[in-house]
Amino acid sequence: MQWDKATQEKLKVMVAKIPVFHRHITEEAVTKGAEENARARSSAQVEEVDVISAFFSDVPSPFYSMMVRLLEQTGFEYEKYGFPKK
Repeated sequence: MQWDKATQEKLKVMVAKIPVFHRHITEEAVTKGAEENARARSSAQVEEVDVISAFFSDVPSPFYSMMVRLLEQTGFEYEKYGFPKK
């Protein structure tokens, strides 16, 4: 599946900031989830909203605050997509 280049680059930067022992599983889970989200939107391209949605749906609660901090540091604008959901 095609990826928006800016979104793909942000994901790479963010994954590099994740503790090394979680990087591979995070990258796999978020990539799979983002592509599923794009397909659910009937989109041929993964966009920022797909990645953000994947993070918010797949990250275990103990890592939630770290995820939000890394999303902000990396430039993912999660609030404009309605995250975090109340």
